[in-house]
Amino acid sequence: MPYFIISTILFVAALIILYWIHNQYHLDIVVTPAKPPAADAPLISLCIPARNEERNIRNCVESALAQDYPNIEVIVLDDRSTDSTLTQLKEIASRDSRLLPISGSDLPEGWAGKPHALFQASAVARGEWLCFVDSDTFLNSDAISSCYAKALETKADLFTTLTQQVLGSFWEKVVMPLVMTALSVGFSPRKVNDPKRRDAIANGQFILIRRTVYDAIGGHEKVKDQIVEDKAISEQVKWNGYRLIVADGLQVIRTRMYTSLETMWEGWTKNIYLGLHDHPAMLLLGAFGATLALLVALFLPVWPMLGVAWYLQGGGWLAVGIVSEALIVWGVLLLARAQVARKMHISAWYAWTVPLGAGVFAAMMIASAWKVISGQGVTWRGRKYHPAK
Repeated sequence: MPYFIISTILFVAALIILYWIHNQYHLDIVVTPAKPPAADAPLISLCIPARNEERNIRNCVESALAQDYPNIEVIVLDDRSTDSTLTQLKEIASRDSRLLPISGSDLPEGWAGKPHALFQASAVARGEWLCFVDSDTFLNSDAISSCYAKALETKADLFTTLTQQVLGSFWEKVVMPLVMTALSVGFSPRKVNDPKRRDAIANGQFILIRRTVYDAIGGHEKVKDQIVEDKAISEQVKWNGYRLIVADGLQVIRTRMYTSLETMWEGWTKNIYLGLHDHPAMLLLGAFGATLALLVALFLPVWPMLGVAWYLQGGGWLAVGIVSEALIVWGVLLLARAQVARKMHISAWYAWTVPLGAGVFAAMMIASAWKVISGQGVTWRGRKYHPAK
């Protein structure tokens, strides 16, 4: 009977947690494809930072230049790349005068790499709106028109979107859906979009901001030492009384963040580390997340087997009850993860890899927490950072 009681408690808790986790994606503002505005629409400057992005930069820039929005310029800041990034940019620029490639200067003391790159790009931008786009992000031809229309509709001063994640490799499809679900739990779009709350976040893959607002908050110079500069910029916007909007941009923007387990490990442990480091109270949430992921990775697969083993040893109907509870939890989990997989345009069969993905995610959380506790820095894009304590 004690085994059955413990199993039942876990059963009820698991169903509650699963429901809660998978019902936090409250992006009420959705960007839908829109027609381009009139020819006299304000100039929008697309600013793209690029550091050793030879794999993505051509597709990124060409998608930016293919916009149906009538009045754009594209500025790409090559941040001391050692590959063919700048060569590709110069070749594209020779065919399209709207592209301005810039060779970035050395990183000054006290600056993080991406804020410095965007600071340099914005310094030469002429647009009434600035649009910061990551070099691993690809715009549909109507992306700028659609986001500009939605920004005007929502009266946004800073308009940012989540993007459709392009997942190619096995490890991307195993880990990224879990990471994106975890992000939906950690940050509430409804709170971010509520001007009465201080909650603020932005997705650096796509940020559209009024130039006057950008200058008023001090631009990227104000957040020059922040590796997660997108969140820092969003805080400056909202905390200074301007309108911040986060929206669902999955229909018009795509991103390929990582291509391997190694690059995902470097990128996400960096992001998690900075979240825990900047907000020590988040260590508790991080500990909960790591514990939950470990339970999914280690205990969930053996739960039904424990019930079967007990049944074979004479556990009777109580053992059958434990097996039934475990299988119901598995069924609910697989259904929820299959829905997430379909939304991310991957096979629903990847729902079965949840224990594996949860194990990797738990390892990321633990590694990041240890870096916070031990005072270690993080390495990103070949640069070592030690955020101030």
